[in-house]
Amino acid sequence: MTPRDIAVAGCGPAGLAAALMLHRDEHRVTIFERFEAPRPIGSGLMIQPTGLAVLRHLGLAEAVLAAGARIDRLYGEAAPSGRIVLDVGYRALGRRAGFGIGLHRAALFDILHRAVVAAGIPIETGRTIAGSEAASSDGRRLLFADGTGAGPFALVVDALGNATTLAPPTGRALAYGALWASLDWPDGAGFDGAALAQRYRRASVMVGVLPIGMAPGRVVPQTAFFWSLRTDRLEAWRRAGLDPWKEEVRALWPATALLLDQIVSPEHLTFARYHHRTLARPAEPGLIHIGDSWHSASPQLGQGANMALLDGYALAKAIRETAGIADALARTVALRARHVALYQAMSAVFTPVYQSDSRVLPFIRDRIVGPVASRWPATWIQAAMVSGLVGRPLQRLGLAS
Repeated sequence: MTPRDIAVAGCGPAGLAAALMLHRDEHRVTIFERFEAPRPIGSGLMIQPTGLAVLRHLGLAEAVLAAGARIDRLYGEAAPSGRIVLDVGYRALGRRAGFGIGLHRAALFDILHRAVVAAGIPIETGRTIAGSEAASSDGRRLLFADGTGAGPFALVVDALGNATTLAPPTGRALAYGALWASLDWPDGAGFDGAALAQRYRRASVMVGVLPIGMAPGRVVPQTAFFWSLRTDRLEAWRRAGLDPWKEEVRALWPATALLLDQIVSPEHLTFARYHHRTLARPAEPGLIHIGDSWHSASPQLGQGANMALLDGYALAKAIRETAGIADALARTVALRARHVALYQAMSAVFTPVYQSDSRVLPFIRDRIVGPVASRWPATWIQAAMVSGLVGRPLQRLGLAS
């Protein structure tokens, strides 16, 4: 394998993990980041058995396990009926089922960033990427917003996310996003410390609590608290102030009172906008898109970071096992396309069941799907979906133990 000059655009989990794997294969990797100091954005996420397999390959699984909270169950209850409409346990997959990990985004970033720094991989900050262009040497150059450029590189890895400037616009913004906050774990509130728990009113109202372990520099375990909200209602929510909103949340789920007491300003909440997009061409000469740059969806199935980690692993594997960059990119897409298509399709189907203005879908969810989903084989199917194992991605990548 010939060592190559590779540029990674973006310093999020996708870019950091891909850079680490490519560097360990002796490629000359440089990361380009628009912020003056690399930093994470957001609250909590779920690491599934798929993502954990990649982190284990990187030697970072133990650090993630130590920082995060083990999740054995996803649980949802409809109001005001009290019907259980979501009850997914990883144990349904059998003795080697694994589990999820609730993790603060800052913890995942910190673990990956520390590993990148320790490896000596250069990170060029303050570099806002405007685009790229093919280079005469059969490589690709990066173009920056200030008119400068870098390269040529044998390969540019686009890990800029769904707002990437290295790919044409595609997909659509979803009507619903969510308000997120990272809060101290509320002892005595009755929450299950090993479960992602949610409450719904139809599909238009949802509140959730996810244990996420320790954020860097914290000594108290935290939880990610989230509230579903239509994007076009965000300004009205801000104008109304916190008190009416808190009253609505407490009415839906009284146990959240101890969490709501920690939110004293709208600035404690970050609004996340969601997009559903899948690039028709995830690779072109000298350029590949990974993670949300290739495929993004709502977080209902909890796959975002895990899919990005799998993409990065597939890319490093393909470059290692093929002779040229063009063949390696084609191989990467072949390794990941089926799994990506499956989860993009499942996300498109399931998102409106939990985040939409529909009255029919939540009626079916609460009265038909919920009771049926508590029985085998539905329990196994749900657990396989949530764990990211539909389509056998670990076997396809040679990561299965």
